[in-house]
Amino acid sequence: MKLLMMIVDESKKEELEVLLARAGVEGYTELPSVVGVGTSGRRLGSGAFPKTSAIVFSIVSPEAAAELVRHLREYCAECGEKLRMVAWDVEELL
Repeated sequence: MKLLMMIVDESKKEELEVLLARAGVEGYTELPSVVGVGTSGRRLGSGAFPKTSAIVFSIVSPEAAAELVRHLREYCAECGEKLRMVAWDVEELL
């Protein structure tokens, strides 16, 4: 199993949900309106830097993770949007 953490611009969250469904991801947990600074700029939810991000977590099979990566790469290539994803191996799921 894989634990996926996806970071997406808050305004692109619905597109990510579509990609999750296309990849066969059945469930996820979302942390909306997160703030931070990174390569995509400042996302602080403030007047000067109004954008925020969302973080989406999901535990999936290695096959579903590979399928999702394929969909994410296609999406990013088509629209130029930056979606970030980190994957960890899951040793145990209770």
